[in-house]
Amino acid sequence: MSALEVRRIGLGSEETDYEEMWALQRALHADRVADTGGDIALFLEHAPVFTAGKRTEDWERPRDGSLVVDIDRGGNITFHGPGQLVGYPIVKLPPHVLVVDYVRRVEEAMIRTVADLGVTCGRVEGRSGVWVAADERGPERKLGQIGIRVAGGVTMHGLALNACVDMRWFDKIVPCGIADAGVTSLSLELARTVTTTEVADALEPHLRELLSWQPYTPSPDLAHVAISGAVSYGLASHLA
Repeated sequence: MSALEVRRIGLGSEETDYEEMWALQRALHADRVADTGGDIALFLEHAPVFTAGKRTEDWERPRDGSLVVDIDRGGNITFHGPGQLVGYPIVKLPPHVLVVDYVRRVEEAMIRTVADLGVTCGRVEGRSGVWVAADERGPERKLGQIGIRVAGGVTMHGLALNACVDMRWFDKIVPCGIADAGVTSLSLELARTVTTTEVADALEPHLRELLSWQPYTPSPDLAHVAISGAVSYGLASHLA
């Protein structure tokens, strides 16, 4: 097991081309599979692009000619662009770590990161990524997404956290194939500008800790509870 290297590419100052970064991912992935390279996570911001995972339906795609790149990760369609921190961990999974555990660890890193910044969020059963619970401002809102691929025991693709991204981009698609929920950003939730550098600084130590494969205590999931014919949202541990 190698120590995780975190490489920031133009973060906060330069937008990266998606296909160039995808090629870099593939090269680093091949090195890690061959054990000629170590575990690494790329932190960056992309120029505006929609990426479509293997489960994307035609009706989920934008209709205005926006750039869409079909890729080999799981999941549906999503947006990447300025103001969104993207993280691509390229790590070799130990034999005892299942893919679902890896996904949960990355989600946990995201949950702890946004908690450090002042936002409470969690997982929702049956939905990937991290979510802000429904409240007087609206329905459940997705704050961060995750889509991965594992080949040769090594991960690629990864996570995205909305810092100060222009949310109008998400109006062009059905984000991650989920039509009955919203999308949000840290800046919207906190009513201040949250930069991708600020998010990266908070994320890095959590990602290092959780990808050291030591035991950890997961954050509580968001739960839906019917109360008097209505639906209430809260943290699962509060509902016991």
